[in-house]
Amino acid sequence: MIDFEPSAEQALIIETVRQFAENEIRPQCRVADESGVPVASVLDAAHELGLVANSLPESHGGGGERSAVTGAMVAEELGWGDMALALAILSPGLSGLPVAEHASETLQNQVLPGLLGDTFRPGSLAITEPRFDFDVYHPHTTAKADGDEFVLDGVKCQVPWIEGTAQVIVIAADSGALAGFVVDAAAPGLSTATELNMGLNGLPTVELTLSGVRVSKEARLDADDAAIRRLIDRGRVAVAAAAIGTARAAFETSRDYAKERETFGQPIATRQAIAFMLADMAIEIDGARLLIWEAAAAMDRGEDSGR
Repeated sequence: MIDFEPSAEQALIIETVRQFAENEIRPQCRVADESGVPVASVLDAAHELGLVANSLPESHGGGGERSAVTGAMVAEELGWGDMALALAILSPGLSGLPVAEHASETLQNQVLPGLLGDTFRPGSLAITEPRFDFDVYHPHTTAKADGDEFVLDGVKCQVPWIEGTAQVIVIAADSGALAGFVVDAAAPGLSTATELNMGLNGLPTVELTLSGVRVSKEARLDADDAAIRRLIDRGRVAVAAAAIGTARAAFETSRDYAKERETFGQPIATRQAIAFMLADMAIEIDGARLLIWEAAAAMDRGEDSGR
């Protein structure tokens, strides 16, 4: 039997995050958009809620809750508040989840305590490359073995970069197969250039250049090609869920305006052209949400969710 009703625990989480989005995120989203920097008080308040920490291992102080479906529900409510702040709030998971799942115990002890401390600390993930022929599963960034180290070379873009606070970046590279590497944000040979993107101004991103960046072999995630693909898919589900939250907010604003705005003595929502447009928006949002939940449920079952 298929059940689309959230569990009692999920319903409580959704309501808590929705209230947080309404009371904390929305009042600050314009400030973040105009300044180009996430509002620190919002990030700290989200950290106190444990929205990302809840999915990190209990052995390091997290909640140990790894449900992709629950994560998608949380991401949607954050995106309903504001897409840029939602992605900033979720950024610790960009490095925290790959490290928790596939890094050595030594590396986990180095990285995870910082993400689970008293204050918010973002994470970062470098996957996308500034190439017209970019393929997420076949990056042009290379990692070549050199004795007890790997040497990384390449360029990444759209890398979340909240200045001065990120500890490490997880970088996807080709080492003969798709692989992930945990790189110190201050590593020699790593340089950044601030991007000027359209939209999402509240989350700063950079173009990341790697020129002979050396990392130890322990910095390579203990994950094969399939495991790296699963990590990428999990991130895609989270971003898609946040986007659905933003789409829902746009629909609600449009619907409410259509009910209030009158022409010739009647709300424009009664006009067939407007009503059909709103109906199409609602259908597309619901359809996309169901696809996201289907992918997340497949992840929770350990099945492929790429399609």
